[in-house]
Amino acid sequence: MNIHKRFIVQFFIQIILAFFLLSLILIIMWAIIGFSIMNSDVAKDLSKADELFFIDKISIKDEKVTFDKKLKQMVKNQNGQLIVLTEKGAVIGSYNTAEKVSAHINESEVASLILGTPAEYSYWKLEEGYKRPYILLFGKKNSGTDIVNEIKPEIDWKNHQLNLSDRAYQKINEENGWVQLIDATGQVVDEYGTKKQPTKYSNQDLMTLSQDQYHVTTAYFDEETEQSIIVGTYKADSNSSLEEGIYKTVSHSLFIIFILLILSLFIGTFWYARKFGVPLIMMMKWIKNLGEGVYEQPQDIHQRPILLNKKGKLKKKYRLYKDFITTLVQLTKTLKQNESERQKMTQIREEWITGISHDLKTPLASITGYSQMLESENYSWSEKETREFAKVISEKSVYMMQLLEDLTLTYRLKNQALPIVKEKVDLNEFIRRTIIHFINETAHNEIQFDFHPYHEIIYAYIDQKWFQRILDNLIANAIKYNPPGTTITVSTSLIEQHLIIIKMEDNGIGMDSETLDKLFQRYYRGTNTSDSGSGTGLGMAITKQLVQLHNGSIRVKSTPNKGTQIRLILPARAEEDDE
Repeated sequence: MNIHKRFIVQFFIQIILAFFLLSLILIIMWAIIGFSIMNSDVAKDLSKADELFFIDKISIKDEKVTFDKKLKQMVKNQNGQLIVLTEKGAVIGSYNTAEKVSAHINESEVASLILGTPAEYSYWKLEEGYKRPYILLFGKKNSGTDIVNEIKPEIDWKNHQLNLSDRAYQKINEENGWVQLIDATGQVVDEYGTKKQPTKYSNQDLMTLSQDQYHVTTAYFDEETEQSIIVGTYKADSNSSLEEGIYKTVSHSLFIIFILLILSLFIGTFWYARKFGVPLIMMMKWIKNLGEGVYEQPQDIHQRPILLNKKGKLKKKYRLYKDFITTLVQLTKTLKQNESERQKMTQIREEWITGISHDLKTPLASITGYSQMLESENYSWSEKETREFAKVISEKSVYMMQLLEDLTLTYRLKNQALPIVKEKVDLNEFIRRTIIHFINETAHNEIQFDFHPYHEIIYAYIDQKWFQRILDNLIANAIKYNPPGTTITVSTSLIEQHLIIIKMEDNGIGMDSETLDKLFQRYYRGTNTSDSGSGTGLGMAITKQLVQLHNGSIRVKSTPNKGTQIRLILPARAEEDDE
């Protein structure tokens, strides 16, 4: 998978993950708000709780009940009471009951508690988390009914007066209540503890009062005088208090959610920075190093590649950029190799220039010296001496000309500007004439030549001038860099009428690995203790380029003190192809 597809897949996965994360946050948000509102409702009215609410707040062990402190506080705040029964009606625990509860409550008593007054009871069946089922009763006292029962015997119905005792006043004040006495027309004839209550009631007012969520109201009607008393207490859990509690709960929940979102943002930013930012910064640093000539991968403080783990594999956060990193690695290797080759080439070129300068200086000095001697009027040279001077000048001039020609030829080959004209040639005969030429030179009398031609005629398409240069360079080097008595063997062969093999072997001093590696480099000059070292350093580079122009290849094998083997491979043409 290339880097473009990998990026698309990564971003698609991240969008999906972000969608699920956002959905999860929203679900958690509504769950927190709902749970908080439910807890707020339960804190105001325990009858709205469910069975699960009591599981961790009521402990029952060996028929002994232990109530949680928070549950006790809630019951006390709501002026309620708790009773725990077995399924058979045995009371095993209670809290905040007005009077001592009997040890057993039968079915009729349970019905009276749940359906009757003065207390209003809610009940739950506790099963989960307990060894056997239990019944929980929660009762809220009706304070209005208590006040009515307290003041009813004291009212002066005939004189239209409440006539409250000190105990009644105390009871009303404790319950934060009020009392009104109204006649048959709805007129308030006496009252106590009222806060902006009406002085006269209509039927509509009474209906509204019965539905008033801010008060708990109870009434008693005296049939004989057709008067009524209305008793009310101000609710501690009014709507305003409930709304205020809900507002605080929601605000608190939203604050928590806001903190979670901020944390998610920081975590997401850190994750993105680590997944995308860190690799990009590292690769930018890498590219910057390449631009500054530092051809190495970025490394840590322990000089280990940052991209790789201890096992030598690419770290997970960099795998998204695997293709790009592979390209950078290859580019780094190539640039490093090119820089190394450039430095080597520069060194070789400088050495070559130094050598060529020396080689040119020596014949130029000879030419200049002999020329000055010839033109001097103070001496009269004989004809023999003049010819000797002219011969030296000619030899030195030929050497310099050859040096310049080699330099020109190598650049023409490098720029593919050398014309080549191939023609059909009998290769065995061509090589035989070349060897005979070297044999006939007296300077080569101490070198043994052997030629083993192929048993049939081999035709090849070659440029005779430049192919002659190839053979001359190879044989001349074999003579130049080997001691007297060396045997040079040349052979030809044919592989399936398609390839011509020219093999040139000697049993001379051979070459070391460094010389062998640099053999075809321009400006490299081999060493030979028996030679003056006057070579141009371009011969083998020119030879290889000329072989390649003939669509061939050249390979060299050599071992120190065991000789050298050179093998040329050229494309062949069968004899009948020429017809």
